[in-house]
Amino acid sequence: MSEARVTRWDLFVWLALAAAGLAFTWLAVRFASPLGTDAAPFLGTYRSNVRPASLLAPAVAAIVFTVAARGWWDRASWPIVLLTGYLAGLMWTVALAVVNGVHGLFGPANHPGEPPGPALVLRWIHRAGVTDPLAVGLLLTAVGALLVPLVLVAVRNGCGDLEARRYLPVVVLAPYAIWVAASLDALVAVLVAAMVAAGAWASDHRRTGPKAGAGALTAGLLLGVAAMFSFAVAWMGFSLVCLYFARRRAALNFVTGLGALVPVAIAQLLGFRWVDGLLAAQHERPVIWWGVLSLAVLVLAAGPALVASLRKMRNTPGWPFLVGAGAAVLSTVLAGLARGGVEHAWLTFFPWLTVAATAPERQAGPPVPSPLLLVAVGAGAAVVLRAVLQ
Repeated sequence: MSEARVTRWDLFVWLALAAAGLAFTWLAVRFASPLGTDAAPFLGTYRSNVRPASLLAPAVAAIVFTVAARGWWDRASWPIVLLTGYLAGLMWTVALAVVNGVHGLFGPANHPGEPPGPALVLRWIHRAGVTDPLAVGLLLTAVGALLVPLVLVAVRNGCGDLEARRYLPVVVLAPYAIWVAASLDALVAVLVAAMVAAGAWASDHRRTGPKAGAGALTAGLLLGVAAMFSFAVAWMGFSLVCLYFARRRAALNFVTGLGALVPVAIAQLLGFRWVDGLLAAQHERPVIWWGVLSLAVLVLAAGPALVASLRKMRNTPGWPFLVGAGAAVLSTVLAGLARGGVEHAWLTFFPWLTVAATAPERQAGPPVPSPLLLVAVGAGAAVVLRAVLQ
């Protein structure tokens, strides 16, 4: 089957899954009276509101497509790739945020919830003198855009240089970027991306002894800190377990696990019991309905590249990233944590679920180009969703 036909098939499968998810959503809202919202799977209201700022996102997407199609990122130096990837991701996030006005960049005044991390970050930001909601939002957006270069660093280490370069348009123009602007959840995603990158660096065969140990310890510390923001991210540690196993560096599991316990122990001494918080993170919304709705959100937010990634999972050495994210998603559903608002909580997992989109069509086969058709459809879906979601 030709590459074009395979891409069209991936797109067809994604459209079918998206349609099925939206149909189930309609049924859930109509017939599941205790659902807890009238706007599932995206919390909020819907109203078309197109304005001049709505043209910014398509313009950014067009620039990224042009650069990717001409192969510029295949030839540029790696530091330039990371820098331009960050800037492109930042521009895309801001462009989506202002589709309905500048209020999309306003940061949260507070962040209610069980974990202590969000409240502490906001307190530190305010103590630093940044109190204006727009300034807070811009700061969080700038930090959230670091997700792009950190993911690329991990993908380059785990999958290869060319695969990472061609993955750049996928992660830059991802539909889930609609939740990156002014988001504390994006900060969590950045922490987890840094964790995966540190673990990949530590387990590289070129790193041994104290260097490998320091990298693994750093990965554990980052995982522990991220767990103070979201209970779901703890399961992302499984990606490093798989990575260490694949690279025959099992001893690093002990170091990373020890590092992850440090922030949890400190929080315990300060009065926050992580396990008790996890058990308290339950809501009255029905688990079964919201479990399926959450998966529908995942399909929409990850975009068509998700189908290509799942299809080629066995063909990439980066499979631990995808398996770890998949295990994290499954665990949160089975644990009953996916009960609404999951589009934010799963922001941590989305980049890793599409990591095999640029994998070869067969193991050790020739490299494939960036799936720009799939990226274009996903980006278009993000623009439409952002235009109608208030």
